[in-house]
Amino acid sequence: MTDQKDTPAFIEVRSLSKHFGDFVAVDSVNLQINKGELFSILGGSGCGKTTLLRMLAGFEVPTSGQIFLDGVDVTNQPPYERPVNMMFQSYAIFPHMSVEKNIAYGLQKDRLPKSEIDERVQDMLRLVQMESFASRKPGQLSGGQRQRVALARALVKNPKVLLLDEPLAALDKKLREHTQFELMNIQDKLGITFIVVTHDQEEAMILSTRIAVMENGRFEQIGRPKEVYEFPKNRFVADFIGTINMFEGVLQGVRNGKVIVASDECGSSLNVICDDPPTPGSDVCVAVRPEKIYISQNRPDNSEDTCLPGIIEDLGYFGNISLYRIRLETGKIVQVSAQNRQRTIDRTLEWDDEIFISWRPRSAVLLTK
Repeated sequence: MTDQKDTPAFIEVRSLSKHFGDFVAVDSVNLQINKGELFSILGGSGCGKTTLLRMLAGFEVPTSGQIFLDGVDVTNQPPYERPVNMMFQSYAIFPHMSVEKNIAYGLQKDRLPKSEIDERVQDMLRLVQMESFASRKPGQLSGGQRQRVALARALVKNPKVLLLDEPLAALDKKLREHTQFELMNIQDKLGITFIVVTHDQEEAMILSTRIAVMENGRFEQIGRPKEVYEFPKNRFVADFIGTINMFEGVLQGVRNGKVIVASDECGSSLNVICDDPPTPGSDVCVAVRPEKIYISQNRPDNSEDTCLPGIIEDLGYFGNISLYRIRLETGKIVQVSAQNRQRTIDRTLEWDDEIFISWRPRSAVLLTK
């Protein structure tokens, strides 16, 4: 994707709110999306993400605020006047129509010439690799094939923006993983701006150029997937995205460029590298991802690392990784994941083994709220 830092936002949301009586579904959010982005709005049930998507589509009228699309204020435009199309979670394809007729339906309603309709439908069939299924009815298709038909029908009208509401939720795990890459390839070929609403963190991380994490009608953090995962802004984002260990503590001070946090949960001091630490005495939280933690039967030599003794309370084998639940001397449970790089049926570590866990100062994140 080309660098669009200096170009105006293709989609801009300004102080957008939606109230249902006393309930605030979307609370004065601001958002800028560049042309050609695959942007995800990620959040749990009831956070406001689908309501926001429906306002972008024109199906819900905002209580306040504005929506701009390609420089045009579309806040009060009805859905049929917006250069936007929406792909619903249920796919909503017509069961009595063939694949070909489902895709052509919107173009026929627009009364386009038959030759143009046929050409565009065939282009879409090729794009979603459904040429050989053109005459089939939806009931004769798999879930993944129905998803492709719904996508083709949404794209055939050449919208400037495609809105996707939980587009892969109905697919099984393997098909969902495969379809994620198909969706990315289609979006890249067409260059259309995609906005995906999902509760699936893994899906958002794989698909997106950027993610907005939403909670209680507001955005908690907006950024690239790696930024949101590695540098969460607060405890909610850290806890919502992936798995993380959190250690409550009090900031003691800064020594040799490292923040020192006293944590009763660990029974030790923790070292963290933080560019802008709060004042000494502040209540803080040290967060560490399971894959950032080393596990060994011998105490590591590096004195700069945080090192804690513990006992393996539980372990799980997942093929590519092994997951360990470590009980520290304080009783705190810490999750550690380790890559299984060697092909063997023997375990190196077992239940009740006494071990050490350690992590580097840069691997931890200091959170204040």
